Amino acid sequence: MNIRLLDTPTTPDDPRQEALDRAARRAALAALATVPLPELLDTVGYRSAGRTLVVGTRADALPWAERLAPLLPVTVLALDDDDVAATAADDKVRLYPVIAARALVLTGWLGAFEATWQARGAAPEHARFDLVLDLGAAPQIATHQRPHGYVAPGTDPVARAAAVETLADMTGEFEKPKYFAYKESLCAHGRNRKTGCTACVDICSAGAIADAGDLVAVNPYLCAGCGACTTVCPSGAMRYAYPGAPQTGARIRALLSAYAQAGGRDPVLLVHGAEGAVLLDALDANDAVPGRVLPLGVHHAASTGIDVWLAALAWGAAGVAVLTTSGDAPQYADALDEQMTVAQTIMTGLGYAGAHVHLVRAHDAAGLAPALQRLPRGDVPARRAGFHVAADKRNTLDYALEHLLREAPQPVDEIALPAGSPYGTLAVDTAACSLCMACVGACPASALQDGQNAPQLRFIEKNCVQCGLCANTCPEDAIRLVPRLSLQPARKQPVVLNETQPFHCIRCDKPFGTLRMVESMLARLAGHPAFAGHLDRMRMCGDCRVIDMMMPEGEQTIHQAHELRRR
Repeated sequence: MNIRLLDTPTTPDDPRQEALDRAARRAALAALATVPLPELLDTVGYRSAGRTLVVGTRADALPWAERLAPLLPVTVLALDDDDVAATAADDKVRLYPVIAARALVLTGWLGAFEATWQARGAAPEHARFDLVLDLGAAPQIATHQRPHGYVAPGTDPVARAAAVETLADMTGEFEKPKYFAYKESLCAHGRNRKTGCTACVDICSAGAIADAGDLVAVNPYLCAGCGACTTVCPSGAMRYAYPGAPQTGARIRALLSAYAQAGGRDPVLLVHGAEGAVLLDALDANDAVPGRVLPLGVHHAASTGIDVWLAALAWGAAGVAVLTTSGDAPQYADALDEQMTVAQTIMTGLGYAGAHVHLVRAHDAAGLAPALQRLPRGDVPARRAGFHVAADKRNTLDYALEHLLREAPQPVDEIALPAGSPYGTLAVDTAACSLCMACVGACPASALQDGQNAPQLRFIEKNCVQCGLCANTCPEDAIRLVPRLSLQPARKQPVVLNETQPFHCIRCDKPFGTLRMVESMLARLAGHPAFAGHLDRMRMCGDCRVIDMMMPEGEQTIHQAHELRRR
């Protein structure tokens, strides 16, 4: 049995080891600084001429519009002007338009905001703006991640002044990284107007991902780069592109390797975003961050998932923690929790004792300090893995799982996983399944396959992403998802889930379907006028059915009698 061995007895509170851990962390952070930054391959560009829409009541909007007007071309949309009296009461001459409106629809992003409004008794009006200052009590764009160029500071005068200052600088041309890459061929969102996985659509806090039929559509101008879509994507169709997973993996390897070489013990990787960095800096100034905590700053805390976490554990991390703050969308924490449940279930199932993954929710430095003392300290493989993180999520998971299984204290054949896991098998009701192969056509991962020349339904468990498209497509409701992680070699090979004898054409004797399928068609189409009096055509292959339809009626009768005698 492979377990982690300690050279000398230590405890988590051993001051000697704590001093070593702190020195090791300094070495690890120095090594991290040497990892080159990724090359920026693709960008998204914005252009703003500064045309600004100020939205709010007249009392709120006009004073701030006065501040902006000398700097930017301003239009005020006053949402409390129900009649002409309110406008007539303010007879000040202004150098910008003030428009009374009762309703507003606002969409878009920096340089491309579309506003549609309607005044009492008037037709809807439309205009385009580059920037928006929203002073309403409730924001017009309610997504958690706001579009670039849109600010909704609320009622605080200080926040409003900061918002005006920000907008004043937002003229010219801007660009940002294109954070994601989308591979349509791997997407499990839909097939043939049936919906499967909606994980990325559900989690996007910027409203940048939308249902587009069998695929999803990602708006790069709205994307805020949080990476949560890539974290929850089971197939790897949505991939974090800047920085890519290989770059993040290289940074983690550098941290863990330098820490171990410098004599550090039980390292825990703490993934955090910009707000988390502020909290950690406050604690670090007071020497309140434990030595074994290795901070890994990323663009957003939700941008790493189970593939990166398991890789870090395979490389010797005693734990992986993700730090979320009050500024993060609530659905991010829920999704990370679900992913961590899967990761911990795998580690426990393999016999690695202790907790290995942990979600830290902190609103301030005072709340973070005690949480850092409780970070996971689980058992790790006796030998560190040597693989590198791949661009493909499923490949990285395979590398990590193979190493963790090889070094596992408790080798097992399979591990039951919670619902929503990216691994699993299928339970097929063979009595209901007609082998119509609709599920094969729906499967985006080639996990389900036909038997080629035999009426068989085959399944490769390693490929299955548990998207549910097969179950949703099956006309017989014969398929049920069974989340689990199979660790047997057979998971990579096709197995037969259902099979039957082929049905042969009654005209040419060519096999073209199954007995159950033909019987099902006969039962469903017996009353259909197109087949009235010609049900035998359902027992023919496609070619013979066409020939029979083209034959004169008398010849059909003679031919049918001949076939009946032959059979």
